Amino acid sequence: MDKHRTRTAVLAGVAGYVPPGTVTNAELEARLDTTDEWIRSRTGIAERHTVPPGTATRELAVEAGQLALKSAGRDSVDSVVLATATPDRLCPATAPEVAAALGLGPVAAHDISAVCAGFLYALSAGVGAIAAGFADHVLVIGAETFSAIVDPEDRNTAVIFGDAAGAVVLRAGDPDEPGAIGPVRLGSDGQYSDLIQIPAGGARQRSSGTVPEAADHHLQMQGRKVYRHAKERMTQAALDVLERSGWSVEDVDRLATHQANARISEAVADELGVPRDRVLSNIEHVGNTSAASLPLLLADSATQGKLRPHDRVLLAAFGGGLAWGAASLTWPDVTAFAAHTYRG
Repeated sequence: MDKHRTRTAVLAGVAGYVPPGTVTNAELEARLDTTDEWIRSRTGIAERHTVPPGTATRELAVEAGQLALKSAGRDSVDSVVLATATPDRLCPATAPEVAAALGLGPVAAHDISAVCAGFLYALSAGVGAIAAGFADHVLVIGAETFSAIVDPEDRNTAVIFGDAAGAVVLRAGDPDEPGAIGPVRLGSDGQYSDLIQIPAGGARQRSSGTVPEAADHHLQMQGRKVYRHAKERMTQAALDVLERSGWSVEDVDRLATHQANARISEAVADELGVPRDRVLSNIEHVGNTSAASLPLLLADSATQGKLRPHDRVLLAAFGGGLAWGAASLTWPDVTAFAAHTYRG
């Protein structure tokens, strides 16, 4: 790379990993007041995946990280950024253990917590590290074991969330080459932090001296309000990125939204004016995998031929915090890997 040119992060590898355990809608029908038709019509989900007993986020992150490094043809990076809302422990961060398990040596490694928007926040951290010259190669991972925090008897969340991991490798490159990460737009609004939360376990609850209810240890979500905010925030962030990228809506070949709900993805596409046949989706077989969602979607879409070199891709995500983001890139010629056991 010409040292006088702008230093930019370029996507050099991508991979996804889904654990073998499967929970179908039929299985949920047997224990919850719900039906396959109700779940599909409201979320677009037919099945979601769970980790085996004793498996946690680190193991998923390592699986996806290994595949992403293979995709990029590398065995080393300068930094690891892990986006997760389900760290193995409150302290320390999970990323250093992931880096060690991958054999990466004493590299920089840290976690980012922005729930379903986590991957875009982690991606921006990797982009910034490369742009500033702190790193030449960064492994960005989104990994979640939501089965550990979702109440299996709560119809509002148990039908939605699944476990998975996805990862990308970024390298230093030029802004005009395929794979260069374009403008990134991030935002948050803490006024609505209670819309997606786990009330118990943090310093606020512990310092209060109160004994939490059992339900407070599980994820709680106010679905209808989340839907409205998700549609509005992702749409606006995506429009901002389009403007900063110099793209029109017609320039977008593929819209990749975090797989929260099929109806949200369709609503964002409609608000933007992106034809639905350009919207990437894998939610039917994985559900909402939070921070893992976007990299897993990109890996699945690339391996299935739904993402091709030079496709102009618009990314958007929304999660607890509230936090959201959007980004753009032109898809590079990479060999993606997606390890999964989808039935469909």
